[in-house]
Amino acid sequence: MADKLEQNIGLSYVREIAPYVGGRPISEVAREFGLDEARIVKLASNENPLGMPDSAKKAMMAAAQDLARYPDSNGFELKNVLATKFSVPFEWITLGNGSNDILELTARAVAHEGDEIVFSKHAFAVYPLATQAVGAKAIEVSATADFGHDLPAMLKAISSKTRLVFVANPNNPTGSFLTAEAIEQFIEQVPPHVVVVIDEAYNEFLTPEQQYNAVDWVRRFPNVIVSRSFSKAYGLAGLRIGYGIAQNNLTDLLNRIRQPFNVNSLAQAAAIAALGDSAFLKQCYEVNQAGYAQLTQAFDQMGLTYIPSSGNFVLVKVGDQPDSGAKVNLELLKAGVIVRPVGNYGLPEWLRISIGLPEENQVFISALKRILNK
Repeated sequence: MADKLEQNIGLSYVREIAPYVGGRPISEVAREFGLDEARIVKLASNENPLGMPDSAKKAMMAAAQDLARYPDSNGFELKNVLATKFSVPFEWITLGNGSNDILELTARAVAHEGDEIVFSKHAFAVYPLATQAVGAKAIEVSATADFGHDLPAMLKAISSKTRLVFVANPNNPTGSFLTAEAIEQFIEQVPPHVVVVIDEAYNEFLTPEQQYNAVDWVRRFPNVIVSRSFSKAYGLAGLRIGYGIAQNNLTDLLNRIRQPFNVNSLAQAAAIAALGDSAFLKQCYEVNQAGYAQLTQAFDQMGLTYIPSSGNFVLVKVGDQPDSGAKVNLELLKAGVIVRPVGNYGLPEWLRISIGLPEENQVFISALKRILNK
């Protein structure tokens, strides 16, 4: 009986999905290793070390007075602010329960069983999960020598069965960066039947010299969608809110299949406030730049290899053995430092370190030195 039920309620490609595993929560690590939660440093999930901006907290508390009501399903106020910010029609905005929602909605809207979805090796783990969830075939393209996207190779991987291509810039977990010129040349050569997602969850951490306007590509190409997040630079990870920008042909599809109330009232209110808080965004950028320098200088002193990063994290090699990352990660956990092992990305000798506050970075650096010197 149970076997028949199992066969009936699960498609084979759904059964084969390995659930996404995020950075370990502080409370879980404290329980497992008998540690004081207050002394644990978490640098695992690329969260904003400054927390949520006060402006967003105030807006959220005001919105909390009306939580007996459903949220605005269409997200009118937030979409209007975003449309104004990017000078695009209101109808081009799709709100998501985190930018993760936008990625999955896009896969569901344009790809089906037997189709192909192209992405780079060492790219965001949600891409293969979203591909498998719709029964499509994942076409993983080998990365460049520095673990970045090989756009010419990705272009060659596109076939008549390809329906979607994911391009992360900067890429997580490697931090690699693609220039605007490289991405534009790529988009120009992608067949019009293929949708291109430009995943810009870490866009706000780019230097002024790296910044570009991906929305211009949305205006030119009806097969392009830009995905962004409020979880990182804006400090709203716990509220789960992101958005996509694309022309009507795509946003109409996404809005037909998204949950009616996929973005809650608190998240919408906090996002509106955060978008207008330029002072907080500037502080976040400066803290990130300083933290990046602090971590990479320490890695240089320790003689460790790391990948230059354009995000709010650094990928560092902590050994030469296949289990090096796992072993060092375990010792860091025992020391009360949570980072991100990336063996599931095909990088078992490496760890991804989120950039924290100066004192948090130093706790990690000191712990890593002790562990590697054993």
